[in-house]
Amino acid sequence: MSEARPKRPATIHEVAGLAGVSHTTVSRYLQDKDSLKPKTRIKVEFAVKTLDYRPNLVARSMRTRRSNRLAIVLAAGSYFPGRQLSAASETAHRAGYQVEVVSVEGGPRARAERIEDLVRSGQVEGILAISSIGGKGRRTRSVPIVEIDSYDEQLHVLGELADASAVREIIEHLSSLGHRTFLHVAGDQTFTSARNRKSVYLETIESLGLRSAGAVDGDWSGQSGFDAITSLPDDSDVTAVVAANDLIAMGAIRGALSRGWTVPGDLSVFGWNDDELGRFTTPSLSTVAVDFEAQGHDAMHRLLAEIRGEPVPEPSNRTVNHVIYRESIAPPPPDRHA
Repeated sequence: MSEARPKRPATIHEVAGLAGVSHTTVSRYLQDKDSLKPKTRIKVEFAVKTLDYRPNLVARSMRTRRSNRLAIVLAAGSYFPGRQLSAASETAHRAGYQVEVVSVEGGPRARAERIEDLVRSGQVEGILAISSIGGKGRRTRSVPIVEIDSYDEQLHVLGELADASAVREIIEHLSSLGHRTFLHVAGDQTFTSARNRKSVYLETIESLGLRSAGAVDGDWSGQSGFDAITSLPDDSDVTAVVAANDLIAMGAIRGALSRGWTVPGDLSVFGWNDDELGRFTTPSLSTVAVDFEAQGHDAMHRLLAEIRGEPVPEPSNRTVNHVIYRESIAPPPPDRHA
């Protein structure tokens, strides 16, 4: 009995035939699907998935003398920017590129030197750098480089990712519900994002004439949220907690329950990051969603434009942070200690 022959991979011409378009249109889809009209994009996408089409990158490289490989270089640290990497890699793969992720120990100079090595190797067509590379130009010889400078040496967020203006929106909303006494449980103050959220909290409380029962320095852990709530005095009049992240917020909710308080009946709680678990807790957690994916997509689109010699796209008109109101907030109780 003869063995079954492996299925022959689909060709770009077969994809074009099924979609009813030219093979050049399929090629455009693989390079930048957003450049196609929606109806055309849907037809090509259906054909690609139906035929399980995979671009032959080796053949393309031999034909064009291009490697079709990109590198993403990042600082080695305790935080891994998975959502940005996933979005950037997805954008590159859709354009027909393979992606190599390179984690580099050391500072900007070490990353710049590693990038120089990648350039000299001739194995990559472009490089996306996450974290500073010490002021190096966006292009080294013939290899374009795009830098995401929203992280420090420990991959702590900076710039737009550390923007804390949403804290003011949160407090204004809670104040409109009737809350007057607040508590902030901060994150690790070595993080710019934690310092910014604490600063905006204090400024907003003062400018709105509200009362703060404290801004407790935490460490991003659920335990710090739990401890902050269980440490409040018995006669505490705090009715709203603004936590620096969702894990702290969940700890605060558990701390409230351990005191016999209900959320949001006795205490309203707000988090930050929109961790998936918070959507399914009881009550579901009000939070701030951070669009890490948009940053990864935008950066990779800029790199692809540089590789192709096209105009660099304008930054998308978006707001990185979006406040989400869920079940963990409500008007304050008339008198918690009656």
